[in-house]
Amino acid sequence: MKSMYYRSIWLSDLHLGSKNVNSAYLLDFLKNTDSEYLYLVGDIIDFWELKKRSYWPQINNRIVRNVLRKARSGTKVIYIPGNHDDIVRQFDGQCLRGVTISNEVIHRTTDGRRFLVIHGDEFDCVVRHNKWLAELGSLAYEVLLTVNAFWNRMRLKMGLSYWSLSAFLKYQVKQAVNFIGNFEKIVIAEASRRKVDGLICGHIHHAAIKKMDRITYNNTGDWVESCTALAETPDGSLTILRWTEMCAFSAAEEKKYADCYRNGRLAPTS
Repeated sequence: MKSMYYRSIWLSDLHLGSKNVNSAYLLDFLKNTDSEYLYLVGDIIDFWELKKRSYWPQINNRIVRNVLRKARSGTKVIYIPGNHDDIVRQFDGQCLRGVTISNEVIHRTTDGRRFLVIHGDEFDCVVRHNKWLAELGSLAYEVLLTVNAFWNRMRLKMGLSYWSLSAFLKYQVKQAVNFIGNFEKIVIAEASRRKVDGLICGHIHHAAIKKMDRITYNNTGDWVESCTALAETPDGSLTILRWTEMCAFSAAEEKKYADCYRNGRLAPTS
């Protein structure tokens, strides 16, 4: 597969350190895309999960090395920490191994629009004021993702492609839908207050591009459910990349990688 070029790519909610990361899709995405700017929009490393148990399969090292290789090759890599990797926020303004750490940035697209880029947990009242409740919700979410992994192993055995059962169930629940809607309104209000043309964030694991009150709301999605990214094309337009529909590897290769990171064995080097 020929590498796909975008001016900018935004990735968030990789949750490296969790057993539910779709590592195979993520590595394939990084290997088959290139960009002038690469934004890592929070929850890249899941320190909440790593505190509970040590889980770091070899494929995670390959993902990190791929990002660092891009930085060495001239890609401008900007890391914007989230709530699961908030420990990194103390390094705001520093550059480590070619990766610039910033708690927020303003990105200007080719067509001149200005976008505020943040993770988004700053506008989640549960995360800000009730961390214990957020961690309890995170545990329940992990259970849902475990069910999702079992569901997709069954689909794989039947020769079917990846489909997120957890995402489907989550967006059937009225409270979840209301939370997403309220979150979007709050961050749009912040973008309007900051007098920018739009906002790019992650956090809620729901990829979207919406025009609201003359402000463009963009959410990158995640890599534990939807395997999505936000990208800017050379002309400045923004689009959502759904990698399970675009990926370059076969079902057999998917199973090979899945077995490796699920069972904690070393990922193949090829």
